[in-house]
Amino acid sequence: MHTHSSEDEKPAKETSVTKTGHTHHLSPISGKDKADQDTHANHREHHGGHSGHNHASMINDFRRRFYVVLVLTIPVVLLSPMIKHWLGMDWTFPGSMYILMGLSSVIFFYGGWPFLTGFVQETKARQPGMMTLVAVAITVAYIYSVATVFGLDGMDFFWELATLILIMLLGHWIEMRSIAASSRQLELLVELMPAQAHLLHGDHLMDVGTDTLKVGDMILIKPGEKVPADSEIMEGESYLNESMLTGESRPVARSQGDKLIAGSINSNGALKAKVLHASRDSYLAQLVNLVQDAQNAKSQTQLLADKAAQWLTVLALVSGVVSFLVWYLVLGREIAFAMERMVTVIVICCPHALGLAVPLVVAYSTTLSAKHGLLIKNRTAFENSRKITTLVFDKTGTLTVGKFAVIRYESFVAELDKSELLRMAAALESNSEHPIATGIVTKAKEVELFLPSVTDFKALTGKGIEAKSEGKYIAVVSPGYLREKNILPVDKAPVSAAETVVYVLVDGKVAGYIALADEVRSESVSAIQTLQAEGIKTILLTGDNTQVAQTVSDQLGMDGFFAEVLPHQKLEKIKELQARGEYVAMTGDGVNDAPALAQADIGIAVGSGSDIAAETAGIVLVNSNPKDIASLILFGKATYRKMIQNLIWATGYNVIALPLAAGVLYKAGIMLNPAMGAVLMSVSTVVVAINARLLKV
Repeated sequence: MHTHSSEDEKPAKETSVTKTGHTHHLSPISGKDKADQDTHANHREHHGGHSGHNHASMINDFRRRFYVVLVLTIPVVLLSPMIKHWLGMDWTFPGSMYILMGLSSVIFFYGGWPFLTGFVQETKARQPGMMTLVAVAITVAYIYSVATVFGLDGMDFFWELATLILIMLLGHWIEMRSIAASSRQLELLVELMPAQAHLLHGDHLMDVGTDTLKVGDMILIKPGEKVPADSEIMEGESYLNESMLTGESRPVARSQGDKLIAGSINSNGALKAKVLHASRDSYLAQLVNLVQDAQNAKSQTQLLADKAAQWLTVLALVSGVVSFLVWYLVLGREIAFAMERMVTVIVICCPHALGLAVPLVVAYSTTLSAKHGLLIKNRTAFENSRKITTLVFDKTGTLTVGKFAVIRYESFVAELDKSELLRMAAALESNSEHPIATGIVTKAKEVELFLPSVTDFKALTGKGIEAKSEGKYIAVVSPGYLREKNILPVDKAPVSAAETVVYVLVDGKVAGYIALADEVRSESVSAIQTLQAEGIKTILLTGDNTQVAQTVSDQLGMDGFFAEVLPHQKLEKIKELQARGEYVAMTGDGVNDAPALAQADIGIAVGSGSDIAAETAGIVLVNSNPKDIASLILFGKATYRKMIQNLIWATGYNVIALPLAAGVLYKAGIMLNPAMGAVLMSVSTVVVAINARLLKV
């Protein structure tokens, strides 16, 4: 499956950071409030009257209302005529019915207030839902019961009303605690940012607020402290714990020139570092915004669930009215019995579990994946990972370590020794962050070569770079460039299957070559095996030569490869696979691979580090570890299964519960009252919440 084009390796990157199309504004101080509010915006329709509160206060409010209603429900139950009849006791006294009505009125207006205000909000939005059903049920029960106190024939519903509101409050309290637990890990991400930093002014050290740090500030990070800002080490070395940010379980070594991520924990060495991003633009701030955006975005599965919940609301109201009419007008039962059937049907068919089936899984999976370095920008793409039939891997830095080491270098001209050849090439490559460039510059430093300055630097897309240095025009190019210009046969330099070769041109003439090799990652084999066990074909897509591509492909046991592919040709290879009917996921660095990532059914940007917002990718992996790609797909499948399980439970519950509430098994002695309907409805919601929490990466 390999093709031949004219490139040996990918061109040098002109920039290493891709900015998002919008500005992030999240400070360490305001982040938690925003996280509390924004994360659950899609749940507020269920909690009318509280849209301006943060989630903690809403939980406290439902808890307070629950305990007040619990205390008031006890005398209401004891004073209810039906309960007294069941117990065979009569403690009626003058005015007891008015006391019963008064206590029930407090329960209705105080305990039922969230549902009543929620009903108003849903009506204004023309989106009837759970609040509408509960409000209708308790209002009908209350008005009818009050009417019986003032002379209407029938038995009151006060005790059913009280227990119904009590159980609904308890169900909401438990549900909201589950939602809060699902988002707690997002709050932990926000809390990773320390409040203060040690700012260096010459020899002076002063403590300042983290949010006051500016790009270019020098900071001191002491042993055991959190890194206050994205920064670059200027002096010192240490091990950093980045587990909460990247999922890397082991501390990673960092020394001069390495980048630090805000929120990571320094271990044993003091570090002087230069600030690269202000707090609002830090990796952590972008991460929190990315998670919030993903949680609030609705995928196709969630839109389907929302639509089903709306239809269930209408069905519940219609079924309730029909149940009343059938029992009262057709079967001739008393109005109290018929009304109890209507209230029970309306309550038991609340689409609460259905409405939460997907959002709870979304909230938990998004924060859980972010903790493990799997960042979801597009929910639909994440859920569709179960459909992947072919996964296309970019080679360098994903399947391989991405750190090219110079194996050998030779000059073709007598007047230029090989050290001088390396020195000139390294001077040009010092302007690039491409892995090949890094390898050449690293080698020049190892042999202690002085690098001259360069001017007129220019990238030759997909072919190399050129610039002027010390009065000469220097170019570092691929074999494809030489073939295209018909300058020198490619076999001039000896090449082994595992090597990448670049040529150095001086004033247009080939002066020598540099051979480099990139080591295959130890994790790549197991990642490929995991994917193939899931029935996913793995294809290597690289700008490297055919020999290198085939060596890596064979070593990993992949299903095929495309070699010597220019960046703009990668898109065509993705289209070619899609034309064969494959559902294609593409992994790439998000810069040169942008067109291919956009064309793929699922684009996965890998190894982005602080550049977490690769525009064209639906999913971003912080690390380049291929095992993370396999984990992502397995986690996507597990997440989708949880959503489907919750949807099946929520819909299946209603299919069974509605006929029972309507009284179809009345002659068999099976009859549900409104309170039992509320219990079953709440239990279904709790089951959905618990199932979401069982999701694991």
